Amino acid sequence: MDLVIRDAHVIDGTGRARYRADVGVDGGRIAAVVAEGSGARPTGRRVMDADGLVLSPGFIDMHAHSDLALLRDPDHSAKAAQGVTLEVIGQDGLSYAPVDDRTLAQIRTAITGWNGGGPGSTDIDFSWRTVGEFLDRLDHGFDGQGIAVNAAYLIPQGTVRMLVLGWEDRDATPAEVGRMKALVAEGLEQGAVGLSSGLTYTPGMYASDAELTELCRVVAAYGGYYCPHHRSYGAGALRAYEEMVTLSRESGCALHLAHATMNFDVNKGRAPELLTLLDAAIADGADITLDTYPYLPGCTTLAAMLPSWAAEGGPDAALARLRDDAEAERIRHVMEVDGADGCHGVPINWDTIEISGVSDPTLSRYVGKTVAAGAREHGEAPWVTARRLLLDDHLGPTILQHVGHEENVQAIMKHPAHTGGSDGILHGAKPHPRAYGTFPQYLGRYVRELGVLTLEECVAHLTARPAARLRLPDRGQIREGYRADLVLFDPETVAAGSTFEAPRTLPTGIPHVLIDGRFVIEDGRRTDVLAGRAIRRA
Repeated sequence: MDLVIRDAHVIDGTGRARYRADVGVDGGRIAAVVAEGSGARPTGRRVMDADGLVLSPGFIDMHAHSDLALLRDPDHSAKAAQGVTLEVIGQDGLSYAPVDDRTLAQIRTAITGWNGGGPGSTDIDFSWRTVGEFLDRLDHGFDGQGIAVNAAYLIPQGTVRMLVLGWEDRDATPAEVGRMKALVAEGLEQGAVGLSSGLTYTPGMYASDAELTELCRVVAAYGGYYCPHHRSYGAGALRAYEEMVTLSRESGCALHLAHATMNFDVNKGRAPELLTLLDAAIADGADITLDTYPYLPGCTTLAAMLPSWAAEGGPDAALARLRDDAEAERIRHVMEVDGADGCHGVPINWDTIEISGVSDPTLSRYVGKTVAAGAREHGEAPWVTARRLLLDDHLGPTILQHVGHEENVQAIMKHPAHTGGSDGILHGAKPHPRAYGTFPQYLGRYVRELGVLTLEECVAHLTARPAARLRLPDRGQIREGYRADLVLFDPETVAAGSTFEAPRTLPTGIPHVLIDGRFVIEDGRRTDVLAGRAIRRA
């Protein structure tokens, strides 16, 4: 065998109690799992003493925004050092395939706050146009060697709508729905694992339930799943969840609820209502899972807070409205008084909106400050500051939105359908610490310190359960014949190093991470191994 991991405390991903064992790895797969005292100990060319360490399957990040980071940064320690061996990208209905030249230029502007890569940047060669070509680009990675971790792709519904309808706020015609269905089918045939939506982001939010249901019927036919960022996490959040459950059942499509939180003051303590809704649907046969991150604040772009009508026509149209004083005043009134759909129907509180990144370095003085604090420094109203940032940075600012509730976070993560997802935006000067800390935060804070989950339960949430949602037949468990995507961590010291003050600090207590039996983290250091590939729908 290539490697034998000796005397590990194995937590195999199934949720059952840990046990001591020797685990042999050969040819990128788990070749032997020999429990203590159950037989002859395996031998190998290399033997590693794992006494005191837990050996678990590699962690699966069910909601990642590494779409360009995987192609920009061969190190990618933000995820590799956490024990993440697979990320699901193409989230929230907005990503970079399928596109044409027009759509690619627009999407690069629209989500530069998430990923960088805006117009004028040259660090990425945007040579692909189809889903298959993008997955091929991931396979090739850096000089044909691959990427840091594995990646699966969701077809972004907003991008598909943009490709067919542009940025128009109207119902799609039957012919347009047919074209979108064909694009979704093509992407699934080329290896995507499902469909995502961002139903508080333009232009995806312009789609009706009937349109979404038709697309989901295609996804169901291919055995994929639908992953919506639904229409509200604030006012009307439960109605928005109900809408997605109904859509899933009418289409026959499996449902995975993205960052399934209950935020804003209107939802404080209301997680049990959401879980009751999901339990009833699951008991009646619905196929539902969800993911969350173990933090309170959210993270998105400042432009996402705008009312949807302000973004109709695309980024250039949104900027034109912001330049127009009368239109800008209309936008301000909706955001501050009525509650914009971009802000989940809740009037915006500028004291909760912290600037986490800008594209223009001359605006970096705002990073780490709330919009309200920045406005006070300039002696002006918060909207004046926000409007100037949107215009001067060409819709580029990213934000932290401090609107979460601890009791909701803990209640939801205990649900049997729960999986882990970082929702990690890696771009920006001061990103959310969840990008670098989600998985050790679960293991350290919520298992060891708070006891919200047992270690065995938590590992199942982060490994076998997401692998089952992705329908991966040979990942997510420590089992003979399975891929050797493995993590060795110290349950007494594992912890997130990242904080809101120092968000790019790497975790502690995770000395070794393997993908396909190759060390990507060894003795706490990133190796030069690029073992990641695109994981295509089976």
